[in-house]
Amino acid sequence: MSAATDRVDPALTTRLEFQRLSPALAAAAAKLPTATLHEAAKKIGALPSAIKPVAPQFQFAGSALTVHSPGGDNLWLHRALEVAQPGDVLVVYTSGVYEHGYWGEIMTTMAQVRGLAGLVIDACVRDGVLLGEIGFPVFARGLCIQGTGKDFGATGWINHPVRMGQVTVQAGDLVVGDADGVVAIPQARAAEVIAAGQQREVEEAAILKRLEAGETTMAVYGWN
Repeated sequence: MSAATDRVDPALTTRLEFQRLSPALAAAAAKLPTATLHEAAKKIGALPSAIKPVAPQFQFAGSALTVHSPGGDNLWLHRALEVAQPGDVLVVYTSGVYEHGYWGEIMTTMAQVRGLAGLVIDACVRDGVLLGEIGFPVFARGLCIQGTGKDFGATGWINHPVRMGQVTVQAGDLVVGDADGVVAIPQARAAEVIAAGQQREVEEAAILKRLEAGETTMAVYGWN
């Protein structure tokens, strides 16, 4: 069989059209801590705690563009970059194969130029110092120098559901990351959860004032 016939047509497993969040909704979510959104959503959406910002200042909020990549291969990440739109967050599952540097300076530069909001990958990346200097938000399990392949005969999926830990992320879901981690909220609930998160922040500010005045948490929460 020739190399040409070995190639998998990426169009067969790539969805180009899906509903994205409004920029206003993403902007509102970006003002809320991930823990607040998780609690406001009734404790759903927390991605694995091993996924952390490569640089502590990284944070983002946007619509998920999901990628299911074969393990040890980053060709489908390049393909996702080509179809992503400004404000998208690449949410990448690498078939449970963590120990490769799937992403680095080159892909970060392209993502930043194209106006993406961030990357969440359930695996490792490389070029950690450079990623921090460039400033494009990258959230990963850690750093790994081991290289990846590009198998044009392997099947991946773009904008199909991906599973990270106990959370299934769909294309278009709200994804928010900060120093504490990453939360994914179903798109249908995004506006409701953001509103609940805003109210939660107001209530917690009032609680802090009471604590600063000398009350105890047992009294404030009525646990006595």
